[in-house]
Amino acid sequence: MRDQENANIATELLTAVPTESHKPHSAKAGVLAWWYVVCLLLAVTTYFCALDSQYIPKNGDEFEYMHITRLTAASGHLLPLVSQQADMRNTKPPLLFWQGIVSTGWGRSWNLFRLRYPSVVYTLLTALMAFLLARKWSGQWPVGVLAAVVYLSFFNVYRYGRPFLTEAPLMFWTFLPIFIFTFWQPVAMESAILVPILMGVALGVACLYKSFVLVLPVSLALSWWWLDRRGYRIVPFLKKDGWRIAIIPVVALALFCVWFLLDPKPGEVFQEFVLQENVGRFDVGSASYLHYLLLGGSSIWAFAVGYFVNTGLLIFPAFALFWMRMKERRSWSAEEKFLWIWAASLFLIFSLPSMRSPRYLLPAMPGVAVLCAAQWNRINRKSFVASLIVAGATLAVLVHLCLRLQFSVGHAHLFPLSYWLVILITIGICVAALIVRDFTRPALPGVALLMCLSLTMAMRPLDGPLGQFSAATQQGAAGKPVWVPCNFRAVDETYRFLLPGADVHCYSDDKTATLDSLKQHYQIFAFGQPLSAPDPSGVLVVGERLKLRGRHTKSELLDMLRGNVFQQLFLRELLVEIPGH
Repeated sequence: MRDQENANIATELLTAVPTESHKPHSAKAGVLAWWYVVCLLLAVTTYFCALDSQYIPKNGDEFEYMHITRLTAASGHLLPLVSQQADMRNTKPPLLFWQGIVSTGWGRSWNLFRLRYPSVVYTLLTALMAFLLARKWSGQWPVGVLAAVVYLSFFNVYRYGRPFLTEAPLMFWTFLPIFIFTFWQPVAMESAILVPILMGVALGVACLYKSFVLVLPVSLALSWWWLDRRGYRIVPFLKKDGWRIAIIPVVALALFCVWFLLDPKPGEVFQEFVLQENVGRFDVGSASYLHYLLLGGSSIWAFAVGYFVNTGLLIFPAFALFWMRMKERRSWSAEEKFLWIWAASLFLIFSLPSMRSPRYLLPAMPGVAVLCAAQWNRINRKSFVASLIVAGATLAVLVHLCLRLQFSVGHAHLFPLSYWLVILITIGICVAALIVRDFTRPALPGVALLMCLSLTMAMRPLDGPLGQFSAATQQGAAGKPVWVPCNFRAVDETYRFLLPGADVHCYSDDKTATLDSLKQHYQIFAFGQPLSAPDPSGVLVVGERLKLRGRHTKSELLDMLRGNVFQQLFLRELLVEIPGH
């Protein structure tokens, strides 16, 4: 009886159209529904915008994956994976690299867009699952569109869902079993063979993108949910559901083991991937496991806010949702409870290794988006106002840096008119959302997407002549050994786009390399210097570009906090040749 009452309460909440009036056929509801459609179109545009840029928000692992993909394609074989660095070969299962090989035509069309567009397709397909879940549970298509828009407006989904990384396919294939199980209830729960096998295949593909470890959170979530449905009675759970749950990891692991069967060197795969890449994540060096668990940037406390960090500008509404629904947990429907269980399972499993990152929680974000859309109008308006204020402040900093860059380089039209138009539209929506109460909640996902678009467009000039070596420089370096700075593994891959045809090698950019030491070892090399520094003496400058810096030291970050942001963000990178070397 109580379950039926709870289900009725949850259904009433889920079927509320996301407007203040809650009247499905009102003019206001119709306008807001189409506003979300516009936001969805904006999201698709934003995710494909400047996909070929070297300066999109991303993670340094992209260089490493490009390196392995390029060399494996050049070998003419799918396996074994190939790398020039011994500790960077079987770092991930082969499916991502095979994806890159196929999308680039075995490396014949080697460019960033070809490498990255499958990630965007995966991200949009994941958003489609969020749409379908929210639409089915609410019975209203605007709620489904809102769920998709909210998911795409999460900043870490934008950051990790576009580059050539494992996260975009991981979010899709890991959430797919959860989607199958929740969307096709009660059929999925009662299915003896077919649904568990389908879920196992989807999970197995996820494992071939990331790791066999993914069977743990999925199995935990399903076991937890089934056990809850059985009233936490262990014996009935094991008799009726245990074998169904067992099918899923067995099928997934069997599919994952295909890698060992196909790779001509399975022993190296076991040593490098299983032991070093996975078991090695529990290695804490000289410190204790408890120290890393409780202290530092990878502590469980920092990991606990990972879900909120992933949401970006929606952090305050996400926290308000969590607080509200935890107090109302007795009113959860079965479907909502399963999404919370899925989020908790991911957190519990990935809090065990010593290395913890919010991106490990990304497979739960489609479910978080569905939960947000379902409760959108019940989330405290003040949380949306706080996010809009943060958006305005962030936008002011971005505009300030762009103006500084414009005045420093002296170009008349560094940023196109369309960029400033996007800035004005974003400011206008923020102001309108703060003034008009009914527009506060609907505006935030659109503002978050426009902020992502503004950030991408702000970096776009660096993909032009300002941030590129000239054609003459590229022609002069073609076929010659060129040494470039590397502060992360395989960063030299980006210089293969900057200097196509050059024989690129990397030297360690550990802050100790000086011009004099570089001159003694290399004939042609690139190095960075402050914007105000004069041209060096004793070398021939054959090219230069403006470079966006990364991986700042503690002292450099403190200098940025003191106001010297522009000087620390950019470098003048010179390509020099030593005469008569």
